[in-house]
Amino acid sequence: MKLCPLCSGSSGNATYIEAGGTRILIDAGLSCKRITELLDRIGVDVRSLSGIFITHEHDDHIRGVNILSKKFDLPVYANADTWSMMRDKLDGVAPKNVCVFESDCDFYLAGMRVLPFSVPHDAIHCVGFTVTAEGHKVGVCTDLGHVDARILSILSGCELLLFEANHDVDMLMAGSYPYLLKKRILSGNGHMNNDDCGKALVKLYATGVKNVILGHLSKENNYPELAMVAVRAALEEAGIGDMQIAVAAREEPTGVFELA
Repeated sequence: MKLCPLCSGSSGNATYIEAGGTRILIDAGLSCKRITELLDRIGVDVRSLSGIFITHEHDDHIRGVNILSKKFDLPVYANADTWSMMRDKLDGVAPKNVCVFESDCDFYLAGMRVLPFSVPHDAIHCVGFTVTAEGHKVGVCTDLGHVDARILSILSGCELLLFEANHDVDMLMAGSYPYLLKKRILSGNGHMNNDDCGKALVKLYATGVKNVILGHLSKENNYPELAMVAVRAALEEAGIGDMQIAVAAREEPTGVFELA
């Protein structure tokens, strides 16, 4: 099983997952041309994809979906609420490729068991995903304001997890964002900060999560070294020294992470 964050941040998000010959994208928030280029860099032909899975309707998650689906005849999976918000933007998606899933209910795509689970974010109905295949489980959980016991339970046992560490609170408060935008980001339906990410990972470690990629870092209110320091501090305070942490790159593939 393979996972590769192709890009991660407010400028665009896309994550590639492969298992047993089935290949999917979670989100496609850059142009069709750029997504195709990024896939090519990791040796994947866009035509080999089985579908695109959408977390929510914000532009940095769906920018390339319309053209990708239309050009390469790709199915697009999203819940009904999200489709209701993005249908006009995805008017090039053929009716046969409009696939609606029910959030918080798992389903199968070839050999993949996919679970879209609801997360708190300022979208109509945002979801994260776990994908289980070949005896492995991975998770993609970004764009959420907080975690609760339900989300922690769903992510338990992920052998690899892409998880949000969006901002440093002090940088955000001292920065140039308008007050209302700061308030939105800091809310329970906004984005998770570095410290809260670290606290959540301490709890997830106890469930078997040992390999994490920090994602969706703010360009203006965070940087990789700061996120890493904050998360590692929380882990060390809890006596955890063996969780492997990486940071997803903003505009290029971070690397192909393989579970065998």
